[in-house]
Amino acid sequence: MGKVGLQLRATMEGVTGLRPVGEDFRWYLKMKCGSCGEISERWQYIRLMDSVPLKGGRGKASMVQKCRLCSRENSIDILSNTIKPYNAEDSETFKTIVEFECRGLEPVDFQPQAGFAAEGTESRTPFSDINLQEKDWNDYDETLKASVGIYDVTHQFVKC
Repeated sequence: MGKVGLQLRATMEGVTGLRPVGEDFRWYLKMKCGSCGEISERWQYIRLMDSVPLKGGRGKASMVQKCRLCSRENSIDILSNTIKPYNAEDSETFKTIVEFECRGLEPVDFQPQAGFAAEGTESRTPFSDINLQEKDWNDYDETLKASVGIYDVTHQFVKC
């Protein structure tokens, strides 16, 4: 199946460097079986810190899962060196923030949740534990005495 990139698009106001924090950051995804096309009904998460051995000693992956419908064993792995921040200059454009190595499991939907961080564009004020589940987030930058926010968060998947 190959590599799939998760692209984010958002309107950034007064903040830059939106990024997932830590190896325990949860990428909430809905997956599709590359063999039979079955799409998971529930959200599943994968984390950098999770490493599951593949059958036959072919390496490791962030998630290994057997399809409920066709029983095929599939996997997906987060490519840690591809994780990139979404910056102020990326505002309102799609940018790949992470890539996944897909072997039978393909992400079809993404739900951003808690665990993102950013900083004030001018003030460098840190903002941690940003939750984007509502697709919008706002706060107040005490240093600048101004509102900051991330709005209209959308995503798409692209083949890499």
